[in-house]
Amino acid sequence: MSRYERWNALLELLTEHGKLEVEEAAEALEVSAATIRRDLDQLARQQMVTRTRGGAVAHNVSYDLPLRYKTARNADAKQRIGAAVAELVAPGEVVGLNGGTTTTEVARALAVRPEPEGAGQGVTIVTNAVNIANELTVRPHVKIVLTGGVARPQSYELIGPLACLVLNELALDITVLGVDALDAEHGATAHNEGEASVNRLLADRARRVVVAADSSKLGRRAFARICGLDEVSVLVTDTGIGPELAAAFTESGVRVIAV
Repeated sequence: MSRYERWNALLELLTEHGKLEVEEAAEALEVSAATIRRDLDQLARQQMVTRTRGGAVAHNVSYDLPLRYKTARNADAKQRIGAAVAELVAPGEVVGLNGGTTTTEVARALAVRPEPEGAGQGVTIVTNAVNIANELTVRPHVKIVLTGGVARPQSYELIGPLACLVLNELALDITVLGVDALDAEHGATAHNEGEASVNRLLADRARRVVVAADSSKLGRRAFARICGLDEVSVLVTDTGIGPELAAAFTESGVRVIAV
């Protein structure tokens, strides 16, 4: 297990339990206690955890991990979500996609769909995510429009006035948002205010908004607001969503699809 994989596993355990002891983490990951101590010290220096005597506790706010640390989290669920979201997109539609691991799976699912017959039936994807643009540029039936902006290393998203300048000139049929948190009261939120601003504009420019998020993001809130639930048409998530939470979203007018 690599260092990044251990860090990801430690953060998953902290997210689940709220606190972690060195010895139990060492046993769970099958590494030495000394290795776990070093890992926790490094995570604490990056302000991802708070060190305690004998272990660590989670911060109150959801983690804003760099994308390279997140790729293994709930991978199967995210692939299912990506495929389900792709089915909501009709040929010829203009799709807005922000950055993140789940929206990357949506992009991949769209890219591998059978190429439609006839001119003008390919999908157009407008994105501020440079990794998504890189993957899909070689697909002949996908037209990629990449916003300008300043690249944020944690998410590979372009943010700032240049991104907003481009989006203000475009009309989208559907925007698919990956979010850091989705709550019935606070709506869709992100850790970073710059990302939230661009994501909000992606939502504003679309006829309908789909949130693609695995169940670990639900019932939580992050720092910066993207949009309220009244702007979200559909939530596509995994079967880990609880019935009470699903009912709260449904009562707010959001169609919930759990795959």
